[in-house]
Amino acid sequence: MRTVVSWGIVLLFVSVFVQASVASGVAQEQETEDVIITVDSTNLRFSPDTVTVTEGDTVRFFWSGQALPHNAVETNELFDSGDPQRDVDYSFTFEVGMNGTYDFVCEPHAAFGMVGQIIVEPASMNQENTTNDTNVTNSPESDSKMLPSLTIPFTLSAIVFGAYTKKSRFFE
Repeated sequence: MRTVVSWGIVLLFVSVFVQASVASGVAQEQETEDVIITVDSTNLRFSPDTVTVTEGDTVRFFWSGQALPHNAVETNELFDSGDPQRDVDYSFTFEVGMNGTYDFVCEPHAAFGMVGQIIVEPASMNQENTTNDTNVTNSPESDSKMLPSLTIPFTLSAIVFGAYTKKSRFFE
């Protein structure tokens, strides 16, 4: 009897560990990617000058201690890092629905060819979240990955219960 209870406790701890692992994996998959654009060694070019991202990703414009002040401004003013500076740390996130091609320039150096392009690809169906009439967000992929975390404790409970009842009948 004590062995069955001991195994039940061990299985419960294992299921909690598995649940935490599954939940951690789902959280990591939902994270977006940051792409960093800097200024190259010529001080008159973005590096890289063309990037491809997915909706939900963030583009970060980052440079420090440059000889010349720079900024990054999208040609239709979707984003603007501000006045030209030698030290910039500016981020812009492309939300779902913003797929397309975006050209940007460094305003004081556009005539010298300091231009860039961001290509935003649509998010895959697994990455998009849908909202139902009650404004509850559903993600098909995360729902299917949560299934094991719900079934493991139930399965383990059934095994422990079955072993306990079988052992009880055996000794009668």
